[in-house]
Amino acid sequence: MLSEDGQSEIERPIAMQSAGSRGTASFTGSVGVLLALAMFINFLDRGNLATAAPLIKEELNLTNTQFGLLVSAFFWVYVPNQLAAAWLVVTFSAYRALVVGLIVWSIATILTGFAGGFVSLLALRILLGIGESASFPATSKLLAQNLPPERLGFANALVSAGIILGPAAGTFLGGLLIAHFGWRPLFILFGLASLLWLVPWLRLEQRPVEELVENRNASGPTFREILTRRELWGAAMGHFASNYTFYTITTWLPLYLVKVQGFTIPQMALVGGLVYAASALFSLCGGWIADRWMSAGGSANRVRKTFIGASCVVAIVCMLMCASGNTELAVAGLLLSSIGQGLGGFNLYAIGQTLAGPTGTAKWIGLQNCIGNMSGIVAPIFTGVIVDATGAYTPAFFVAAGMSLAALVSWTIVIPRIQRIDWK
Repeated sequence: MLSEDGQSEIERPIAMQSAGSRGTASFTGSVGVLLALAMFINFLDRGNLATAAPLIKEELNLTNTQFGLLVSAFFWVYVPNQLAAAWLVVTFSAYRALVVGLIVWSIATILTGFAGGFVSLLALRILLGIGESASFPATSKLLAQNLPPERLGFANALVSAGIILGPAAGTFLGGLLIAHFGWRPLFILFGLASLLWLVPWLRLEQRPVEELVENRNASGPTFREILTRRELWGAAMGHFASNYTFYTITTWLPLYLVKVQGFTIPQMALVGGLVYAASALFSLCGGWIADRWMSAGGSANRVRKTFIGASCVVAIVCMLMCASGNTELAVAGLLLSSIGQGLGGFNLYAIGQTLAGPTGTAKWIGLQNCIGNMSGIVAPIFTGVIVDATGAYTPAFFVAAGMSLAALVSWTIVIPRIQRIDWK
């Protein structure tokens, strides 16, 4: 028997069949939580360098420009490898891709604790980028394949909470750890702990639904077809501009609070942890509200553009507050930025998943994330160059505010309408 979209019931993901509510609950309650945890680990491990920056820079005599290069080196391979990871996910298995990726990035994290200088740190950041590149194509594939559009909000918010809480734990717990034991145990301990994720993932009673019922013969769009879509370029440019502000904060927040605002490392850990924790809370609340709105009849276009547009406006205001130079206003701006991060984060991928549909999501997100995360290369280096050249963070915050304005235009205007594309 064929459904309205031409797929047989046996080919349709379990979460979208007649027992869909049970399938959806099962997916978000088991696999969904593990996917969020994988993203938590992903961003915790990649953000450790920023948390330990004050001690690493001093011990290894690194300049601001060298530190910016170390942060961006992760993205030198992470960005182009998004395309290879998307191909592997489609051709082989999202389930296995996450396993291999996590093992690689955990080993890179552990070895960072033994690094002796700039060159070894650079090599390990590149290895970290290779391992973590599989995360987003695989996660988005699993979500889009198993959940209807009106359930993508909270599912992506859960993943987004993992993304946000990773740096939160890294900043708060990591900051306290390095204050007592130094920066090297931080990487070794967190890297070993990351490997524990494999235990529940490999012991799932059944692999994610995608592994069991995905129609392997379904031909999704090619990379070339996706690249011809205006929506792809709007999402990619919006992702790049949104991420620029995000990466400016995540990579330079510890140094900014310690070196400019005079915070101690424990104080820095507290403020940074509050920013990330509040972002996760706003993400979960926003995802729940978005799903409820869509279930009540709201269109994907109106719901997604409202949330992503609001997040960009908040980001603009917060970056201007940070640029004021006033300590109280700057810290307030950082705390308020959690609203923008929370409302925007889960929509970055929900929009791409909605536009591309189940068969096109892995490739679409691979392309979008590839272009969007080029800001991970640009933002850390450019911020470091600005700070070295001017001796101040104010110009860097003005640039971040301008990028948030560009993101607003890309998401709300360049993308004409957020709805599933008919690839046929």
